[in-house]
Amino acid sequence: MKLPKKKSPRVPVAPHSGITRRDMLKGMAGLTAVAALTSCTHVTKDSGGKTKTSILPISGLIHRENERPGTRDWLLQNTRIDPATKYRCSWIEGYCSCTSVCAGESISFHVSTNPASLFTLDIYRMGYYGGTGGRHVTTLGPFKGHAQPDPPVGKNRLRDCQWKPCATLKIPRDWVSGVYLGKLTAEREQLQSYVIFIVRDNRRADFIFQCSDTTWQAYNRWPNQFALYDDGKDQWYWGAGVDVSFNRPYGKYCQIFDAPLSTGSGEWFLWEFPIAYWLESQGYDVTYISNLDTHTDPKGLLRAKGFLSVGHDEYYSIEMFNHLQKAVGDGLNVAFLSGDTCFGRINPRPDLRGTANRIFGRTGVFGPPGGTRDFVAIDSLPHERPYANELVGAHSTGQVTGGADWICSQPNHWIFEGTGMKKGDGIPGLVGWEWHGDPAKIPGLEVVSTAPTQSKPGELNGGNYTATVYPGPKKNFVFSASTCWWADGLSEPPGYMRPSVYTTPKGPDARAQRITENVLKRMLA
Repeated sequence: MKLPKKKSPRVPVAPHSGITRRDMLKGMAGLTAVAALTSCTHVTKDSGGKTKTSILPISGLIHRENERPGTRDWLLQNTRIDPATKYRCSWIEGYCSCTSVCAGESISFHVSTNPASLFTLDIYRMGYYGGTGGRHVTTLGPFKGHAQPDPPVGKNRLRDCQWKPCATLKIPRDWVSGVYLGKLTAEREQLQSYVIFIVRDNRRADFIFQCSDTTWQAYNRWPNQFALYDDGKDQWYWGAGVDVSFNRPYGKYCQIFDAPLSTGSGEWFLWEFPIAYWLESQGYDVTYISNLDTHTDPKGLLRAKGFLSVGHDEYYSIEMFNHLQKAVGDGLNVAFLSGDTCFGRINPRPDLRGTANRIFGRTGVFGPPGGTRDFVAIDSLPHERPYANELVGAHSTGQVTGGADWICSQPNHWIFEGTGMKKGDGIPGLVGWEWHGDPAKIPGLEVVSTAPTQSKPGELNGGNYTATVYPGPKKNFVFSASTCWWADGLSEPPGYMRPSVYTTPKGPDARAQRITENVLKRMLA
């Protein structure tokens, strides 16, 4: 079902001189909730199918935002990938001048069309919006598009575009913090792709949602085999001497599955959007930041009660590590609803024009020597303290990759309250495709879920994932779910594609939802 497009006022801007939809796109959320009433009362089903009523923490701001008219028009309808490059949509592609921006600040959009074509840019805020997943906020253009030059291959294989902007937008004061998609449409053939950015704010909120955009960029192979993983010889290189830039489009996703309908959006749709969709469907008071905001703004972390690392959160600077660890020491609660978290160490720095934190390379590993066995050249990098498990509770180790059911190891722990889970019960396939093990010797650390990992169902690969909880110094705590796929247990919004490698998760599960609710409620307490 395609909903009618809602007209939104155009925002003044400063001008400057595939494939069709697949059946895999979901129409509705697949959430356990069967009704979300206009008050704070929600009627849901528990893990045994029994109806229950609960009072959820409705934020006025997020609740009001999600009562505004939504649309599914943000979904790409017509995409194409250049087979010569395998990753880019050269007909229309673009990038933003910054990863995140506050209301009142400006962001510019840099777009190339080859062949030349008029194009438009429709901007949407991503959320719940009655199950549609997005709200149209403005249309920019049409603009006269033309082919912009591919950047030369620089030192350390850097591809740093210097495209001219088509427009600069001052973010309106009433734009609520969130992830914003710009849908580019070329009039010539109606081909489409995305640009993506985060609107952040400085308000106090219950939860900070950190987008894993340094990892998005590390895996970005645009224009062809130029990710942090490409040294010109090995397509899965894991050493130093390679740099990547945020000044380039996001190409088609390069792992796990073929996802041209997400071209231009990094890994947002794959591992993160289902968590944001679920949080906003429940009315949780959430604000959004980039990895780079954790890098540059340590005080900003303390404006929330809980910090959420989401999805595939692999790449941290030492500043990110130190800022987040200090925030835990100051009383911040943290939930790592993510896997492979804080594995690779990076060094954000200025681009060729002096703009801060637009380029980075891999400089080390947040783990001990010999801790991982799957990657060529990883031993050439420094393995120095701090180790990721000293922050997360456990970290990437052993085989790193694999899958498993998410098993209840301590049924009497508060994590499992209300789930009905007994020791040994599992949520099928929820662990994947990267996970954490080797728990740190932190006083009070508890292993709440652990099991062997598999290379495929019934075939163990020698790994053991470990989900942990440890106490902070001020009655706060840190939880690690130990999987990139936690989002799959919460919701399946429009556009979501279920992963399937090593194991296959089974979609929204009332037990995963309740565990997440338990974590969030404890943060608020």
